[in-house]
Amino acid sequence: MENPPDQIESKEMMLPLRTRRPKGGLLTMPFIIANEGFEKVASYGLLQNMILYLMSDYGLGVVKGQTVLFMWVAATNFMPLVGAFLSDSYLGRFLTIAIASLSSFLGMVLLWLTAMLPQVKPSPCIASAGTNCSSPAATFSQLALLYSAFALISIGSGGIRPCSLAFGADQLDNKENPKNERVLESFFGWYYASSSVAVLIAFTVIVYIQDHLGWRIGFGIPAILMLLASIVFAFASPLYVKRNVTMSLFTGLAQAAVAAYVNRKLMLPGQSDSYGCYHHLKDSELKAPSDKLR
Repeated sequence: MENPPDQIESKEMMLPLRTRRPKGGLLTMPFIIANEGFEKVASYGLLQNMILYLMSDYGLGVVKGQTVLFMWVAATNFMPLVGAFLSDSYLGRFLTIAIASLSSFLGMVLLWLTAMLPQVKPSPCIASAGTNCSSPAATFSQLALLYSAFALISIGSGGIRPCSLAFGADQLDNKENPKNERVLESFFGWYYASSSVAVLIAFTVIVYIQDHLGWRIGFGIPAILMLLASIVFAFASPLYVKRNVTMSLFTGLAQAAVAAYVNRKLMLPGQSDSYGCYHHLKDSELKAPSDKLR
């Protein structure tokens, strides 16, 4: 007996759904961990010797150089708050990480250009016999380029660091898998282990390269690593589970404040009227609170 045409059509429509590969899973973990690891190697590797670069190539004193680094570190530690807010409320984790990776890469390219191009930093000091060497101070445009590089790197760190772990957990959040909790614990372990190894490589290998091969190569390698981080993360875009954004906490707080201000002149029920909303006797009439204050 032949199947009716409508049944054949329904089976043909269901066939692509069965063969479609599910998104997320362990396949996406190397891309997410690699993005986070490359970012840490690049950013932490630049920080360690930066005071020497500011003093030798930009002529900054110890106090001013440390002040610049303090502001850079403070901005880097503050930006994850902004990145997490934008990720949860407006952009989503995937788009936040992608934009942040590009920002960090552009910042490292600018920093590498300061080491490659003599025009973007003060002229080197050449001391003659019997004279003291005093290099000219950095101009406003030269410092603006340097600070722009620091700002872009901080923005990149602020978008990647608060979102990578949660984005990885999104890929493994499968309630139907009885081993889901164990898989998440394994991912967290590998994530933190790779982060520790990345910081160790930054503090040793990148610093060694800067000390022995110069700033051009020492700044160029972090830029290449950040480029790889961006490419690796974007390459797996079709495989990711991308959660929808939720309403911002600040948006809800603002709505509550506006509602309270608009309804500030409403008369509240008396004590005898509100008593029945929270306590009632058996077989008594049930009262519900008014929603006029919402």
